[in-house]
Amino acid sequence: MSDRFGDAVLAAYRGLGRVLAPALPLLLARRTRAGKEDPTRRGERLGRPAKPRPRGPLVWVHAASVGETVSVLALVERLIAAGTAVLVTTGTVTSAAIAAQRLPAGAFHQFVPFDVAPHLGRFLDHWRPGLAIFVESEMWPTTVLELADRAIPQVLVNARLSERSARRWGLVGGTARALFGRLAAALAQSPGDGARLAALGVGDVRVVGNLKYDGPPLGADPAEQARLAAAIGARPTWLAASTHPGEEAIAAQVHAAAAVHLPGLLTVIAPRHPVRGDEIRRELAGRGLTVASRSQGETPTAATDVFLADTIGEMGLLYRLVPIAFVGGSLADKGGQNPIEPARLGCAVIHGPSTRNFADVYRDLDAAGGATAITDAAGLAAAVVAAHGAPDDRAATVERARAVVAAATGALDRTMAALAAPLAAALAKDRE
Repeated sequence: MSDRFGDAVLAAYRGLGRVLAPALPLLLARRTRAGKEDPTRRGERLGRPAKPRPRGPLVWVHAASVGETVSVLALVERLIAAGTAVLVTTGTVTSAAIAAQRLPAGAFHQFVPFDVAPHLGRFLDHWRPGLAIFVESEMWPTTVLELADRAIPQVLVNARLSERSARRWGLVGGTARALFGRLAAALAQSPGDGARLAALGVGDVRVVGNLKYDGPPLGADPAEQARLAAAIGARPTWLAASTHPGEEAIAAQVHAAAAVHLPGLLTVIAPRHPVRGDEIRRELAGRGLTVASRSQGETPTAATDVFLADTIGEMGLLYRLVPIAFVGGSLADKGGQNPIEPARLGCAVIHGPSTRNFADVYRDLDAAGGATAITDAAGLAAAVVAAHGAPDDRAATVERARAVVAAATGALDRTMAALAAPLAAALAKDRE
């Protein structure tokens, strides 16, 4: 049973949203000027649909951003094969671009509306989903309440909840139980995630594994891969992947230190948010580095120190080009980005101490000797030099990482099995 105090808090949150709703167009305009919204699709954030609803059953899948979107692409394909259209919503411009590139036929993208009742009501009235699926930890209070009021089942897939987040939710235990208790199920990545979700009030928790192990490898254009490989030639290279603010400066320090031992070193930097490309280029140039920017159509030459890959949807290309990848967000204390993708594509993975977002994945890779942990710029520079100096050891590390990834597959089948009942109910309801 939902906690009464928690219900009251959630009701107050929903009411506050109604009061603030008239100010949201101003917020939307500000975000658009900052490059955080698509100016041609702002209406979607206010719940105004840009497409007609397809006939028949429809499942709504919501993913926060790029990583979450990529992780459920295979699930989306399975849902379509089961006989339903799939509406995928995200909240970022970069994830919308990935969705446009990679969603299969039968699925389509819209930006998620703000978590405010008037806009959500308009959204739900139009799309009328039979089932709502949230990815990882992307739950919003008013959204949960509105779906519950309409008796639309809600399932959290690839669910994760870090110890830090669980402690924070624990400070508002009644509200957490009122929110999480409205979920029909949570399909957890690990036993630890499952236990934390159950403690917050989810009645049906199943540990099914991590969908990111089951996704297809990131794609790449073979012709472009060959062209860039020819441009790089035999130069030693390393990649700072999905970097956050502060990590580009660390990459510059690593370049300076490692280049002493690796003449001709090319550092490749792929920022987590490519919109920061111009800012990063200025920072690197200020350090005396010669930069070629992918977004400006530039190709690295013999004089290039840093190849700045400030584009969207090209990590598959970069992981195939560069043999060593530092996974960002792990030195900037952002919890670390996904190491599965570089491991699967043959990169030697290096990471910092901040790995809470993928704690179990990093734990398994480290335990198997499939990744190298470092703590600072000096350690990263040493790891880059060592990986280049011992190609046989690097190859063995790569194979151990691939074995870890291969052993952890199966979450997709288990997720579909767990979704069988709510999905069947959604399909049957639409046919009534």
